[in-house]
Amino acid sequence: MTNIYLDYNASTPIAPEVSAVMRPLLGDLFGNPSSDHWAGHPAAEVLSGARAHVATLLGANPEEIVFTSGGTEANNLALKGTFFALRQKGEHVITQATEHPAVLEPLAFLESLGANVTYLPVDGVGRVDPDAVRRSVTSRTILISIMHANNETGTIQPIEEIGDVAREFGIRFHTDAAQSVGKIRIDVDALGVDLLSMAGHKLYAPKGVGALYVRKGAALEPLLHGAGHESGRRAGTESVLLAAGLGEACRIAMEWVEQPAVQRLRDVFWSALREAFGNRVTLNGHPSERLPNTLNVSFPGKAGAEILSRMPEIAASTGSACHAGRITLSPVLEAMGVAPEVGMGAIRFSLGRGTTPAEIDEVVGCLRAIL
Repeated sequence: MTNIYLDYNASTPIAPEVSAVMRPLLGDLFGNPSSDHWAGHPAAEVLSGARAHVATLLGANPEEIVFTSGGTEANNLALKGTFFALRQKGEHVITQATEHPAVLEPLAFLESLGANVTYLPVDGVGRVDPDAVRRSVTSRTILISIMHANNETGTIQPIEEIGDVAREFGIRFHTDAAQSVGKIRIDVDALGVDLLSMAGHKLYAPKGVGALYVRKGAALEPLLHGAGHESGRRAGTESVLLAAGLGEACRIAMEWVEQPAVQRLRDVFWSALREAFGNRVTLNGHPSERLPNTLNVSFPGKAGAEILSRMPEIAASTGSACHAGRITLSPVLEAMGVAPEVGMGAIRFSLGRGTTPAEIDEVVGCLRAIL
């Protein structure tokens, strides 16, 4: 059996077009983009072009894009930057239970500094209720942070409705869109967000680069202080190489977000699993409001980690962890109320541009042989 990669939500390979754009920059484009001379000007032009590509993908303006080292830094800048900039107005933050640790951990840190964080529950398919967000607003609320799509189940949150709540009360709204950028169409105005985080290695760009969309006029306290790079929002000389890679990845993503090929293959995969296993396989997450590439399924009574260990050629993720012989349920599935005997058998298959029908057939056949 050949190696099969079905873990695109964890990381994607660098797209050939991205490599082609980055390769020449390793040699000739060495100038500092902030330098006002012949060596700096070409670097600044590449950086500007990359910023424009990122902005176009998000429906934003180029000056609203801040390059970061990845999604984690973008989330930290959005959360901590807002708290420190607006703490004189309040200390209350609203989020929800199934956020990525790159949001939950910064918020836990801010709690140690006096932040008051409300963690809203989700329903059985992993969605938060916009009315619950509205009911949680207080006169001290300065930020709402709800992820766009869940990294484990692919469930897409009702961001537009929550954006309406944020605008109604004049509260800043952040979304972690690391999993959704490049997979579904995104427009920051339609979503109603003021801050949006993204990560390069989730959309066929290199690791080590990401971006934060910052709506014009939204004040942020920088995490890194120094010279006035990124319009004073992130000090440090920009990596033209990595920014160019992210920009090109965003440019080609515009061609992919409307193509249904990956979703069709995911649906074929799910149909084949149901045909093979019947009620011995269940779907985790929303049946339709879900990322087009993500299939999180459970084999009740089985252990997902054990299943994957018997298929070492298949790269996928499990929804449970085994520690000292004890299986721990994923916090996401636990928050959704998934029964332990179901959640322990969870596996996340996330497809990508390189996934083929033959690979799906091979995985289904392998699962048949094991189960």
